[in-house]
Amino acid sequence: MPCSPDKDGLDYQGMIIRPPSEAHSIILQVTVGCSHNKCSFCGTYKGVRFRLKDEATILEDLAFAARYMKRQDRLFVCDGDGLIMPQKKLVWLLTRIREMLPWVRRVGMYANAKSVKMKADSELKELKGLGLGIVYYGVESGDDRILEEICKGTTAENLIRQGRRVMAAGIKLSVTVLLGLGGEEGSLAHARATGRLLTELDPDYVGALTLMLIPGTPLGEAADKGEFSLPGPESMLRELREMISSTELSQGLFFANHASNYVPIKIRFPGGKDKALATLAAALEGRIGLKPEWMRAL
Repeated sequence: MPCSPDKDGLDYQGMIIRPPSEAHSIILQVTVGCSHNKCSFCGTYKGVRFRLKDEATILEDLAFAARYMKRQDRLFVCDGDGLIMPQKKLVWLLTRIREMLPWVRRVGMYANAKSVKMKADSELKELKGLGLGIVYYGVESGDDRILEEICKGTTAENLIRQGRRVMAAGIKLSVTVLLGLGGEEGSLAHARATGRLLTELDPDYVGALTLMLIPGTPLGEAADKGEFSLPGPESMLRELREMISSTELSQGLFFANHASNYVPIKIRFPGGKDKALATLAAALEGRIGLKPEWMRAL
């Protein structure tokens, strides 16, 4: 369908987030909000009712991208959990992307354990065949106690099981974990449990972010009441060191270079682990400077 003559960009409603690796992608908002929207640390979609956009709006955005975004060969579907969409809707979407943006070679989207579980193995393979190349999978922690406390709605065992199904369908899996969720007291236990989960899951990519408390969220309010103690910079570095020490990947990439992190780390497993641990040791000894607080961001 043709673009509206007065359309000057893609239709974005509310706050839009995307993975760092999708910075140069076409960002297509197909849903508004997050289907789960209960995680105690997240304030991104609070007060936003999850819904799917109408097909006319999506088609108009695709027509705009077809006219003006021919240099971008990747596309990211947002908001919070694109995979939760009904299979028929996803098949329609991926088919339209192929028809209208034939130069796009990879489509990515967020997913959680619930949305993966709702798809049959055959449906995941169907989505792969239609261009879904990567899923960004929020794990956060491998510690069941922490997963319950942050209202993640799943267990470590289920996270592993559903993540493996994504990879079995031929779709790349990028896992996100969150440093600091165990608080000061549970920091190293959180690190070890998360390392064990990553080892068992063996994803293609891992992205480790550092928790930043958001006012108005349940976790932020717990910190205000003294019920949660956020680890300081050195504790976060020790936690990251312990997590990396506890993680073995067959050939995955481990990134801790998000804007929230104190020291940028990038590891290609299995060979790069020792160098990363040496970098963290140097940072803890004061031989490498930490990112100042004013430069850190979500």
